[in-house]
Amino acid sequence: MRRRYVQQEPKNGGEPCPPLEEKAGCLEYVTYEGQNCGHDHVPAFITTFEYSKERKRRAASPLWSSDTEESSSYCVEFKTESLSHHCTLENRPYARWMQYIREGYTVCVACQPPAMQSGNHRCSGDGLNADGNKVLHWQAVGNPQCQGTWKKVRQVEECSCPGVHSFIFT
Repeated sequence: MRRRYVQQEPKNGGEPCPPLEEKAGCLEYVTYEGQNCGHDHVPAFITTFEYSKERKRRAASPLWSSDTEESSSYCVEFKTESLSHHCTLENRPYARWMQYIREGYTVCVACQPPAMQSGNHRCSGDGLNADGNKVLHWQAVGNPQCQGTWKKVRQVEECSCPGVHSFIFT
């Protein structure tokens, strides 16, 4: 969990602060025998693309800079196959973005340096070697019951989906 505090309230038409508190789980994916399951079984943990604006301003990762963002960021387009009803019921202010996830829509998910693994510069759950027929899993950060499946459409350099259908890997 992480919390932020308002240092200065918006003035003169300024934008209100984004959510001040975020929660996410820490998970390890291993078999009953203790072997690592690898990327195929790890869901993509996603949040709204709006968070990337704050991420850029206050990145805690030493990997983050304008240079690394431009050279290593990428976008993955997915077509949503299924989702739990918990996504549409979400009405907490910081989590309303979950209501816009719909079955059959194409969504864009950006992989940016703070979310990349240091060894391979990939984001977990990005469907690296998946073809368009492989069903992959995703889960919304902030509501573990908002989850579903999607199929990878393609990987591109930049995301071009509408804002409500744009997300980032966390």
